[in-house]
Amino acid sequence: MSKGKQLYELQEVDLEIDAKRERLTQVMGRLGESEVLDEAHLSLARDEEKLVELQRIQREVEREVEDLQAKAAVATDKLYGGTVKNPKELSSLQEQLSNFRRKIGEGDDKTLDIMSEVEAAQKEVFVKRSEVAKIEEEWQAEQASLSQEQTELSAALSTLEQKRKELASKLDTVSLELYEDIRQKRQGRAVAKLERGMCQGCRIALPMSELQRARMGQELVQCGSCERVLYVS
Repeated sequence: MSKGKQLYELQEVDLEIDAKRERLTQVMGRLGESEVLDEAHLSLARDEEKLVELQRIQREVEREVEDLQAKAAVATDKLYGGTVKNPKELSSLQEQLSNFRRKIGEGDDKTLDIMSEVEAAQKEVFVKRSEVAKIEEEWQAEQASLSQEQTELSAALSTLEQKRKELASKLDTVSLELYEDIRQKRQGRAVAKLERGMCQGCRIALPMSELQRARMGQELVQCGSCERVLYVS
């Protein structure tokens, strides 16, 4: 087997290793916390707090109305119970009762308004809880899938790295150093196929002398344009 072919096989493994490492980095970056889920929980928490506050206000208004109704009942008993005879006191009781009834009416209106707000808030919380549950379910499924992919990628990388060691052990130090140097300069592609008289790395036609040397396969021949090692399949 020519050195060019050996380097080409090594490059194929290296490119696969690079791709899997890049994907593993992406997978690990998506494992763990989710900004979308965190924001959904935060939004739900805000709506739940709003609902709790509205319910507190509703209870407070209802207690105020109940208190006014109790006071109005006492004033009514005094006004119509016959125990109060003084016209001035009766007039004062009548005025108090009117004030109580006016405030009770205002309280009832306020209660209806706040009940409407509570109902709307309850619907919003219900919708948000459903949304959060859906996002959480999707996130958990994605996490399980990513975790499985992480395991598979790690196993594949281990196999590929062992294969790379075996391939590299068959090459001399000078060839490996040349390969690594070009690989760094050419985005991971140090070896290019030679097809139809052209380097497939830069698509430049080679001089006949270089073509002949590359086809003989007795030495490493580099493209005069991109410097990649040429491999004749």
